[in-house]
Amino acid sequence: MTDRELVTMAEDAMTRAYAPYSGFQVGAALLCADGAVYTGCNIENAAYGPSVCAERVAFFTAVREGKRDFKKIAVVGGPAGKIRSFTHPCGVCRQVMREFCRDDFEILAFDGEQIRSATLITLLPDSFSPSDLAE
Repeated sequence: MTDRELVTMAEDAMTRAYAPYSGFQVGAALLCADGAVYTGCNIENAAYGPSVCAERVAFFTAVREGKRDFKKIAVVGGPAGKIRSFTHPCGVCRQVMREFCRDDFEILAFDGEQIRSATLITLLPDSFSPSDLAE
């Protein structure tokens, strides 16, 4: 799967976002090592705290399906679903990625024209991971 194909899947997922409070729609497409792709969109809640990001929806759906080996994720977003700039995962989503992904896990962001790539270790250096709990 090409990066552009993965971004296109994230764009499609973004159209299903439920963002009546922020108006900022986000979509994500998570590529597993076996080639399977899981998508997610942000889902907001009037109480704010129960809201969930697109990236976590994609990860949790994949994990529910038994997936544990991930290659990369594409993330797109913008006000009213209009992509105008790069959208990057929030800190909570980065920590979820840390739970399941290696340092070289790739995170793609798209500004409507260009795809930017970064690794998890670049976006979340010196992070707490499952290996910190090992005896």
